[in-house]
Amino acid sequence: MKALKVLKIVAIVVVMCVVAGFVVMHLWNWLMPSIFGLRVITFAQAIGLLVLSKILLGGFHRHAGGRHGWKRHMEERWEKMTPEERERFRSGMRGRRGCGFGRSVETSAEQSAQ
Repeated sequence: MKALKVLKIVAIVVVMCVVAGFVVMHLWNWLMPSIFGLRVITFAQAIGLLVLSKILLGGFHRHAGGRHGWKRHMEERWEKMTPEERERFRSGMRGRRGCGFGRSVETSAEQSAQ
């Protein structure tokens, strides 16, 4: 049973790699020669580009907790907080609305009025 599941996963990964390789190859061959005057690439070169981009941009690390691991982590932290810490967190998050990194709209407006 477990071997069948592993074989299915391997088959899915192989199919996804082949499809991604063909997509990259065809997009490259459609766009790059006409836009930048570059050469046409083969399927193997397209796979190489995918691996290179994964190394340079994404790495090969595992994402702990899956897609929603951060949510579970924040829920655990929230449960461990005291009511005072929760209120301080809420007020800190309210202060971040609007202007991005740490300054609130209200704070900016108050400073400009003074």
